[in-house]
Amino acid sequence: DLQTGEVLKRYFGHESLKPGQSEVIGRVMNLSNTLAVLPTGGGKSLCYQLPAMCMQGLSIVISPLIALMRDQVESLTKKGLPCARLDSTSSAEEIEQAMASIGSGELKLLYLSPERLAEPSMLRLLKESHIALVAIDEAHCISEWGHDFRPDYLNLATIVKAFPDVPVTAFTATATHRVQEDVIAKLGLRSPHLVRAS
Repeated sequence: DLQTGEVLKRYFGHESLKPGQSEVIGRVMNLSNTLAVLPTGGGKSLCYQLPAMCMQGLSIVISPLIALMRDQVESLTKKGLPCARLDSTSSAEEIEQAMASIGSGELKLLYLSPERLAEPSMLRLLKESHIALVAIDEAHCISEWGHDFRPDYLNLATIVKAFPDVPVTAFTATATHRVQEDVIAKLGLRSPHLVRAS
């Protein structure tokens, strides 16, 4: 796809993708639900950042890692990608700014903590927007069989239900077969593709 190739080069400075990345991005651009098991350092953030640039509408990334979200938003803003994050450390001004740019449709990528997503006003605002993609980072956090279970991750099924036509990609670095099945079941992913990069 020439468009993703151009965006990859212009915004991210890469000539090519790693095999796992290429498969995940292909699935996302094809609007398929996907569970991606990619190793740490396997370049998973590009798997949602690149499609977010190429797709019409707003892409949402849900992550419990506030420092990571902050770093990514800073780096993407420098590259000229309209993005924002909303988590427990966001100031009133940042929240107001993000809400305004979601409302105006100029935002391409929104990083959300699971607690923010659980707020009814947030879901209402997202329902009024054109959502292109939902990416769930650290997806094993939804599984009680995982090593990092977070109860607030159980709410994420609501966003999958709220946007039945929007592709969902769930990412994890380590997931046993049991955890993978649990992630798919708890999120309610319909006919998902599993991409495992060694």
